[in-house]
Amino acid sequence: MKNETITNIAILGSTGSIGTQTLDIISENPDRFHASVLTAGHNWQLLAQQARRFLPSTVVIADKTAYEPLKEALADLPIHVEAGAEAIAEAAALPEIHTVVTAMVGYSGLIPTIKAIEAGKRIALANKETLVVAGEVITRLVAKHQAEIVPVDSEHSAIFQCLMGENRNQATKIILTASGGPFRTKTVKQLENVTVADALNHPNWSMGAKVTVDSASMMNKGFEMIEAKWLFGFEPSEIEVVVHPQSIVHSMVEFIDGSIKAQLGTPDMRIPISLALGYPDRINSPRQPLSLSQYANLTFEKPDYDKFPLLRLAFEAINEGGNMPCILNAANEKAVAAFLAGKIRFIDMPRFVEDVMESTPFIGHVNLNELVASNTMALSVSEEKIQKYII
Repeated sequence: MKNETITNIAILGSTGSIGTQTLDIISENPDRFHASVLTAGHNWQLLAQQARRFLPSTVVIADKTAYEPLKEALADLPIHVEAGAEAIAEAAALPEIHTVVTAMVGYSGLIPTIKAIEAGKRIALANKETLVVAGEVITRLVAKHQAEIVPVDSEHSAIFQCLMGENRNQATKIILTASGGPFRTKTVKQLENVTVADALNHPNWSMGAKVTVDSASMMNKGFEMIEAKWLFGFEPSEIEVVVHPQSIVHSMVEFIDGSIKAQLGTPDMRIPISLALGYPDRINSPRQPLSLSQYANLTFEKPDYDKFPLLRLAFEAINEGGNMPCILNAANEKAVAAFLAGKIRFIDMPRFVEDVMESTPFIGHVNLNELVASNTMALSVSEEKIQKYII
């Protein structure tokens, strides 16, 4: 029988970067955490390996064609195997689960996160698109169902920590730090010829392909700005983005007396993940702590909105509100997929996204059904518009 004090965790997206690092934390703390549910999109082989090691009660693969091989691979174990998007959403709400790590990439994480919130779970939020697409809806649901969101992104974890013990009304500004990605020093002209391999060569962080490309275009920072608005109750005008190439200061909060609090640490996602899993406790870490003597210079720069127009479009989308951030997200998902497939150039992604934003019907006040419809509409418009940009 398991210790009743052990936290049962569902990892939505266990085979991705955040998911695998979450399992690192669980394996280091078997007396505190148990991986009770593991889900993946298509990689049933890795999911099966994880299941054999961590022995969850349930595993779910989104790709229904992978159900039979996954089930066969785990036939000798007492593990319940399911398949499909609905099964993932249902697994996130299972009664025995305490914390749900939402590490699925993109729009696919929205409905499972909502189901987990409706079940009153703690959400360790790593899927920023959930709040980008449906921040207002999610905020209402969290309050209604007395759920809890603890951010996993390093920047939002930093803000979360800087606000601990503070009067929120005395905080005047969030300062989001951005590494600048692999193209920080390139000119607009040089960006015309960058390759997928160039974009995936992030200088500091190890992330999945979608998030890494978003970091290279700085759309990731635009999404984080929108996420910060909903997580912490700041207006976009109260959120500043600064480029910090060393990725040591993960973000800051400014207060009414002029003080600025910052959270520092090595660029290792397992640190904010462990905080989200253990909060309000901190978990002893085997990782090497930050040595400031190794960093003679910590530098900060203004972002170049001409070079990275997707960041500008994110501010425009959240200021317009309604379904526009949902449209922005759908268009960006299509743009990144096309770029990763070698179909469009890196420099064409912002033009394409703006084109879709201008061509998809705008709705000022939205509910969940309207957001789902807006996502479908934006993807349809994207399919049509992408033809103009294919190389």
